[in-house]
Amino acid sequence: MKPKQPAVAARMDGIAPFHVMDILARAQALQAAGRDIIHLEIGEPDFATPAPIVEAGVAALRAGHTHYTGALGLPRLREAISEFYATRWQATVDPARIVVTPGASGALLLALGLLAGPGDEVLMADPGYPCNRHFARFCDARAVNVPVDAGSGFQLTLELIERHATSATRAVLIASPSNPTGTVIAADELTRIHEWCVTYGVALIVDEIYLALTYDGGEHSAARWDDVFVVNSFSKYFLMTGWRLGWLAAPDWALPGLERLAQNLFLAAPTPAQHAALAAFAPATLNELEARKSELRARRDFLLPALRERGFTIPVTPQGAFYLYADCGRFTTDSQAFANELLDRAGIAATPGIDFGSHGANRHLRFAYTQPLPRLAEALSRLDRFLQA
Repeated sequence: MKPKQPAVAARMDGIAPFHVMDILARAQALQAAGRDIIHLEIGEPDFATPAPIVEAGVAALRAGHTHYTGALGLPRLREAISEFYATRWQATVDPARIVVTPGASGALLLALGLLAGPGDEVLMADPGYPCNRHFARFCDARAVNVPVDAGSGFQLTLELIERHATSATRAVLIASPSNPTGTVIAADELTRIHEWCVTYGVALIVDEIYLALTYDGGEHSAARWDDVFVVNSFSKYFLMTGWRLGWLAAPDWALPGLERLAQNLFLAAPTPAQHAALAAFAPATLNELEARKSELRARRDFLLPALRERGFTIPVTPQGAFYLYADCGRFTTDSQAFANELLDRAGIAATPGIDFGSHGANRHLRFAYTQPLPRLAEALSRLDRFLQA
């Protein structure tokens, strides 16, 4: 008798793959065959982790810091994060309310695991970071993808939330600056949303992993309220993507449940990475990080007008992150096919909009300006030849 294959959980039907990973795999295959590929697809800075952080990580390994920490994280690191909130964003966050996690993904999974379950709904923007909706599905909750556009700055508004909220709404998820659009929610709009959430007993989760990479306007953190779940990471601004370290600032009442979840889901964040991250807040390190931020802003200011001049529509100037979410409807009605052609014929890798939701996805591409200016200039030259062919 032929062996019977075990059944796969029904939730897997709602968890789509990252289409950008297909683009990346094809790009790497082309590189292996000798092609020069300009990578504008992956949301990862091209800068190396600053040397003081690396040296602190090496020192931690040599000192034998290779055992588990507590589930909530290294106390000294939680204190350092608290101090960063105070000095950078003038927000008072008790270190006891900070949970150190394996990347921001770990923080999002903890928050949604605590808050959402079967029959529950989580409101989030479409387009938005795909893991958000997939994490909700993993918790057997329903992601309500709210279409957003230039009229709302590609952010949720109170009016949109009220229009889509139901009695099953358990949480509202905001990302500012957002992936893929790089737009920021206005402080007064976030205040209105927070007040609505408090009134109706709905949790507010704010993803701030790109907050320190805000180029235009002031950086305002939702951690100024002590009843909000605030997600952040050492990956983007601190240039520690592969170290897999993030954190969650949470309300007091949530800490016991979050600690139990952390103990069971991942036990603790990587210990050497936690020790390394202590060096991230040193003045010399922060000076280097601010210099890198200036480079990213220069890239945005170079690539944004260039894409607009070539017929891509980017109606809202992204205030942060390192992405341009470009409407390519002038050239195609299938951005995934367009991205494949762009890779094959021009050697430019970009992410199709389908990764970020369904609203307008077939006419959008995300370009990550995570390459030096000369490479961006070369990408534009290749793009010109591609569009004129």
